[in-house]
Amino acid sequence: MPVQVLFNSCRQSKSTYNTVSQNLKVLNWLQNLIPKNGMDSRQVYELLHDGLTLDGNTTLNLASFVNVHVEDDAEKLIIENLTKNLADNDEYPMLIELQQRCISILADLWHAPSEVVHTIKTKDGEQKVKRKTQALGTACTGSSEAIMLGGLAMKKNWQAKRKAKGLNHYTPNILMASCCQVALEKFARYFDVEARIIKCSEKDFLIDCEQIKENLDENTIGVFVILGSTYTGGFENVTKVNEILDDYEKETGNFIPIHIDGASGGVIAPIIYPELVWDFRLDRVVSINCSGHKFGLTTAGLGWVIFRSEDWLPEELKFQLQYLGGLEESFTLNFSRPGYQVVHQYYNFLHLGERGYFDIYDNCLTNARILSKFLEQTGFFTCISNLHLPVGQTTRGGTLPSKSVFQGLKPEPKLNDHTAFNPALPVVSFQFTKQFSEEYPEIPQIMVSNLLRNRKWIVPNYGLPKTSSSNTDDTNNEILRVVVKYNLTSQLLDKLMHDIVEVVEVLTKSTDMVREKVKNIRKAAINAQSADDEENVAMANDMIYNMLLSIANEGNEKLIKMRDHSDHKHDSFRAIC
Repeated sequence: MPVQVLFNSCRQSKSTYNTVSQNLKVLNWLQNLIPKNGMDSRQVYELLHDGLTLDGNTTLNLASFVNVHVEDDAEKLIIENLTKNLADNDEYPMLIELQQRCISILADLWHAPSEVVHTIKTKDGEQKVKRKTQALGTACTGSSEAIMLGGLAMKKNWQAKRKAKGLNHYTPNILMASCCQVALEKFARYFDVEARIIKCSEKDFLIDCEQIKENLDENTIGVFVILGSTYTGGFENVTKVNEILDDYEKETGNFIPIHIDGASGGVIAPIIYPELVWDFRLDRVVSINCSGHKFGLTTAGLGWVIFRSEDWLPEELKFQLQYLGGLEESFTLNFSRPGYQVVHQYYNFLHLGERGYFDIYDNCLTNARILSKFLEQTGFFTCISNLHLPVGQTTRGGTLPSKSVFQGLKPEPKLNDHTAFNPALPVVSFQFTKQFSEEYPEIPQIMVSNLLRNRKWIVPNYGLPKTSSSNTDDTNNEILRVVVKYNLTSQLLDKLMHDIVEVVEVLTKSTDMVREKVKNIRKAAINAQSADDEENVAMANDMIYNMLLSIANEGNEKLIKMRDHSDHKHDSFRAIC
């Protein structure tokens, strides 16, 4: 029964608290079982509607890359096509046609070749022959499935070459950076490929290109290169990786392809950075994936994978099906899936066009740079993301001028001059400055995230990826991250900046108050007994830190790593409390 009905019945029977508690336990148990008799539809709606209001506000969810804005006309099309199955080619031919149009649009944006060159053997030697081709692709369940397909194509092609030469084809490996999204590692684990994780550079937290060559061998099926890190939004240098693989092939004769994980950057890059060479213009790039539900601006659940040419997709990944009414070819991991997302994607392509997408991305990137500069000007934070810095400069590069990173540029570029800044997603990753942490070592950075959540903002705090350089113990390896999306308006951005500063000021004021209290208590304790003042200061700081950390993690012991002066002279905090 619904909670309200249960409470009403309890009230009428003058139930005690224990009775209500027992009834609630029964209700919670019944919620996990299908009822013998159904409920009124409106009653069910209200029950679920009320429960779902406890979810976070999607507009204020700055942790996710997933688009949450849907235009009214797009929503009408979604509802009209809600029940169509994308797997049923014969029944819904127009839906399949829209999918193919989306594939063609993405292939064109990513400069897929219209012809391929084959080398054939003749009596007079080898001869190069050109043949027309077209890119091949499919809609997927997000970029996760798309990455699986791209990785499988690389593995199967590698195995075919090894089998043809009579060589071992059972020990494949693949390279990826430690900043990779978990779907890349899932591919390696699920399909028995050794994942060689390349640590990130300390300068930009992207793949350390200096470590690539030493990890290559004859069993390397390919390299995953990330166009838009989920940590900092930065683009890995695809051209540099391509050059390293060129040199390796000249030395060994081993061809190693590249798959681009463009989950977030696949649509932004060709629109905002058209001169950036990262796609099929590089011969080694054999497949690219992107998420339509991210900066393709569709609803959640849509991904795309495009293969360079028909030749790259192995025949053993293709299946022909007849049981839905006609002969259909499939090379996806999933079968039945919603078709309305493809409709939404094609609607966006037609409605927005390149100009519309540019205006949206331009606004997102400009707002992200505004936020970056604001955060650094507060003195509380330093940005780890680099989209607000000139091309080639990084936060931890060690070469930034002290006053302005644009001192040598006259006039200073406008924030919407995207060619002047590092190519990246509209992502702002930031952390406490070293000076702030030294002044307030008791404040855990995660407190900022938790207090912002009290104001309805969802801003995650988590660890940075592993880097190739050894960090010192006092290096802050945690970041707060904001994804600046379509619906983070100027008004909301202003409110966010205000709330971040206010939260930090609350933390600093609270810490100062506790410090003063501890100071007074410590004075009384010192009068009562001799104590090591330096030790007491450290213990007092740890006490405040642990108190705030415990609050931030809601007392969850699994999430708390307490500071503990195990070698202190006192058995407890009694000396200072």
